Amino acid sequence: MHNPGTTPERSAEFPAQERFADGAQYIAGRLTRGTSGRTHAVVDPATGEDVFTYELAGADDVDAAVAAARAAFPGWAGATPGERSDALHRFAAVLADRAEDFARAESLQCGKPLKLSREFDVPGTVDNTAFFAGAARHLQGQSAGEYSGDHTSYVRREPIGVVGSIAPWNYPLQMAAWKILPAIAAGNTIVLKPAELTPLTSLLFAEAATAAGIPDGVINVVTGTGKEAGERLVGHPDVAMTSFTGSTGVGKRVAEVATATVKRLHLELGGKAPFVVFDDADLDAAVNGAVAGALINTGQDCTAATRAYVQRPLYDEFVARTAALMETVRLGDPFAPGTDLGPLISHAQRDRVAGFVDRARAYARVVTGGEAPGGELAKGAYYRPTLVADAPQDSEIVQAEIFGPVLVVLPFDSDDEGIRLANDTPYGLAASAWSRDVYRANRATREIKAGCVWINDHIPIISEMPHGGYKASGFGKDMSSYSFEEYTQIKHVMFDNTAVVRKDWHRTIFGDR
Repeated sequence: MHNPGTTPERSAEFPAQERFADGAQYIAGRLTRGTSGRTHAVVDPATGEDVFTYELAGADDVDAAVAAARAAFPGWAGATPGERSDALHRFAAVLADRAEDFARAESLQCGKPLKLSREFDVPGTVDNTAFFAGAARHLQGQSAGEYSGDHTSYVRREPIGVVGSIAPWNYPLQMAAWKILPAIAAGNTIVLKPAELTPLTSLLFAEAATAAGIPDGVINVVTGTGKEAGERLVGHPDVAMTSFTGSTGVGKRVAEVATATVKRLHLELGGKAPFVVFDDADLDAAVNGAVAGALINTGQDCTAATRAYVQRPLYDEFVARTAALMETVRLGDPFAPGTDLGPLISHAQRDRVAGFVDRARAYARVVTGGEAPGGELAKGAYYRPTLVADAPQDSEIVQAEIFGPVLVVLPFDSDDEGIRLANDTPYGLAASAWSRDVYRANRATREIKAGCVWINDHIPIISEMPHGGYKASGFGKDMSSYSFEEYTQIKHVMFDNTAVVRKDWHRTIFGDR
């Protein structure tokens, strides 16, 4: 591994201080300054330098954003599906025109390689916008039917109201899109709170919506802390639904606060994805899949491959070849073309990841990595790709979500054991199984308890298919028509088809009068 070069004048990659000089709250179609009385710095994790300082949102800003969303709701909900669809198509076009701005801002605030932002995050967001532009025209209930005598019943799907959403720092742009797009496609309005570490692309997203002609107040962004802005948003009496993506621990707190106002709740929480390699698997494909699946976004991905279970005949070779491939991964400046892996989001996160690995040395074997690099990269939040072998199944490094570039490898003997171990954590967001045998693969898809099971691949997602978890990984779906429907409420409508006022029900309940 080596540093493939650096890029000078990092703040010039995206001039955030200049771009958001009017503030970092986006309410009713304009930028404003936060009113909490406190500031926060966005830090470039590759250099440790501040690139943007802004005033944090307070409770008053959340209230103003919710009020703006509530005021915009009747008009937006009353628009025809075709009108909302047209607006979202225009939105997709604006996003595509501004793709380079989004890519640079995302890489600057997150530390992810620019090529990842350009080839994955931004195109995925544009595609998701185009998908929900189409979905907006398919807000369907059920056809009419006579289910009770002379009555006709049908089901309407209607928007819920103001949605309060909280997005994480690992994929700020895509997570903002996953929250906002299905909600507004269905006719809701929204207040989004991005992570205070990574507000830039959420603000750009809201600005692009306004440029596309989406009415003021439909999309609002408040950038503040979870304790102040987040809890105020979740508990707000005028917010009808809360959607949260983040850790399981914080998700429990979100659920607790939301329960007080009995609002609709959508939770996409942590993951600890198993990567099950059967003894008939294509070993080359599995090794490459494990490295890509474990290191995507520097391992800061709820669906990242974190636990590789390898059937014993392939185990030693898998460990050796995976370690060797990890050692070719190039750490470096996210804006340098040759960089494969950027830093973690912060020094605090790097130290957290290092703590997991350091504690594991007492009971497992660190095959490669397990340290922060020196030299020019020492000032950033970098950590070398790490492979840990032979850890006990009940150990911390196997059971807990690390959220870093760390893959743990364990052997198994029988197919039964491999599937049992794959299911043996509290999480169930994603998994993969590797086999040439269709029956083995099909069994894995049936018996592994996760919201997504890939076969002979790990990580790809598409707008048309749902993303969401089982068990402690939460409930509800992002993307796809399933997500779209979650941002609606169902109403039963019933008509009496007779021409006269019926008294049968009155007699049944009250008797003759």
